Amino acid sequence: MSEAVTPRPDSKKKAVPARSSKGSLIDVRHLVKVYAGGGQEEVKAVNDVSFSVSEGEFFGFLGPNGAGKTTVIRIITTLLPKTSGSIRVAGMDVERDGAQIRRIIGYTGQSIGVDGELTGRENLWLIGRLYHMPKSLVKERVEELLEVLQLKDAADRRAYTYSGGMRRRLDLGAGLVHHPRILFLDEPTTGLDPQTRNAVWEYLRRLHREEKMTIFLTTQYMEEADQLCQRIAIIDQGKIVAEGSPTELKAAIGADIITVRITRDEAFEKSRDRALEIARMVPGVSRATIFDEGVSAHTADGGATLLEVLRRLDTEKVPVHQVALAHPTLDEVFLQHTGRQMRVEEVKPMSRGFGRRRR
Repeated sequence: MSEAVTPRPDSKKKAVPARSSKGSLIDVRHLVKVYAGGGQEEVKAVNDVSFSVSEGEFFGFLGPNGAGKTTVIRIITTLLPKTSGSIRVAGMDVERDGAQIRRIIGYTGQSIGVDGELTGRENLWLIGRLYHMPKSLVKERVEELLEVLQLKDAADRRAYTYSGGMRRRLDLGAGLVHHPRILFLDEPTTGLDPQTRNAVWEYLRRLHREEKMTIFLTTQYMEEADQLCQRIAIIDQGKIVAEGSPTELKAAIGADIITVRITRDEAFEKSRDRALEIARMVPGVSRATIFDEGVSAHTADGGATLLEVLRRLDTEKVPVHQVALAHPTLDEVFLQHTGRQMRVEEVKPMSRGFGRRRR
């Protein structure tokens, strides 16, 4: 199985259940990760990142591809060495106590790690035995997971015959067999159809609510972070640019947002600059900023202000491609802190033949 976070077979020590000295279950301070450039410039994928996660919290890392989300989560789960900084998980140091940490965490990565030649039941059974769970307990836990993940009818089929959504649920189950204290999920719903994604969301809500599990989620989906997470850190270009609950982050904007997209022609930049000047002069606009496609303006009275902005842009003959009025969303939060909108890369559905070995 690829990238499975499993304890080393020769590790007999039990995990230390203590919390960190700062009262957090996960405590990250001044984390830096630099990749060698191979003869070119070094790449600083994570740049002085600090945050903490409390026990029982549903915490999210929100950011675009390449922001550093996966690098951070792989370092915390002991899959990748850090360049500098400190990380403690349940009071344990990731470098010194890696084996003990792996005993109390579950991890589901972006790449599905199930074995296509094994059945669904065999995949879960294998993970349980790798964690040295008693056979009776493994059997009980496997049957429970097959039921809640809606895989019972397909439990004895080889995993390569599963659909993409079924494989993703099986992979999620593999991270839950040993009933981890902390569950790490790296973009767990990428590539899933909306129906399957909603089913996974509902299961994660139930897991968090009923089992009081600490869940650390990375995602590039605004809605996913908004729906699931109690607290979010927005990360961009290796740095955390905002942190708080979804409600707090949206409330901090404190206004309706008018978004004006300028027609892209030869005079686009000049038109955008002029649109910014106009927006700033409109009564009721508290703040106006440029983003990659146009101008956004914040106002307490969106409807009335929108009409005046459009009237003035028309008078000045500024070519407007599209205009929108919205209440604050995480998309606007990201735009405010980075000066650009977050685009989610289109992901192709997972192929049905994943995990099958050639004979």
